[in-house]
This record gives sequence, structure tokens and C-alpha cells, in this order.
Amino acid sequence: MAGRALLVFLALTILSSSVLLPKARGNSEGDALNALRRSLTDPDNVLQSWDPNLVNPCTWFHITCNRDNHVTRVDLGNSNLSGHLVPELGKLEHLQYLELYKNNIQGTIPAELGNLKSLISLDLYNNNISGTIPPSLGNLKSLTRLNDNQLHGPIPRVLAGISSLKVV
Repeated sequence: MAGRALLVFLALTILSSSVLLPKARGNSEGDALNALRRSLTDPDNVLQSWDPNLVNPCTWFHITCNRDNHVTRVDLGNSNLSGHLVPELGKLEHLQYLELYKNNIQGTIPAELGNLKSLISLDLYNNNISGTIPPSLGNLKSLTRLNDNQLHGPIPRVLAGISSLKVV
């Protein structure tokens, strides 16, 4: 009987700690931004405040969040960064502005950026981004700018369906 009471007590303890008590929010946005940080070379230590041990990245320099502590802006233009964009950026579902202009970012635009349904501006100009424009960017119905890079190939027809797109 004592064994059964102990099992019930343990079950209730686990249940109350996993259901009734508030949970700390995951750090998936911080993880995505840290993946970007790891892919970049930062000679001027612009990203020094990006601490992967914080609960969320809203206290980091160059990051703006909404009142629900979701990342809405990454402002790293003209920061002397080099490296590559990472597919993990596609996990920043509330991101509206990705400002990475005037750096030395290379490689291609990850197709996962097409997951950023709230994205208004993708400023990658004056970098060394190459390759083609991923057709998945056609999912970004609020996109207004996608300009000035080393991209080649045809512009995906699906971008013609974005009425807000002003600069390609």
C-alpha cells in the first residue's frame, strides 16, 4: 500500500510541475540567432552581447522584440561581418526586418527564409550573396525589398504575385 501511495504522490508531483506550473518559454529564437552568430566572423565584436544562456534574445544588441518577447528585427547592417546565412533563421516566425546590408556575407539565400511570413524587408545589399533567389521567398506576401547582390539566374515567377514588392 505504501508503494502505491508513493507512486500516486510521484505522479501528482510530476503532473503539477509539468501542467499546473508555468513553463519557461523555449529559446528557439535565441538558438536560431546563435546559429547565425556561429556562422559569422565578427572582428569588431558587434555580437558580443548575444549570450546563448539568456532566456530569450530580447536583451541582445541589434535585436528588437515585440511586447510578447518575439524577435521582430535583426539590425546588423554595416557591421563588418562575414560568413554565411543559416537555414535556422527561418524559425524566427515573427521577424519583420532582417537587415544585413553592407557586410561580407557569402553563399546563398537559404530557402527556409521563405518561412518568415511576417518579413517585410530583407536587406542583403552590398554583400557577396550568390546563387539564385529561392522560389520559397514567394511565400513572403509582405516583402517590399530584395535588392543589390551578386545573385544570378531568373527571378522566380512567384515573386510577381507579391504586390508589396517594390525593389528586386
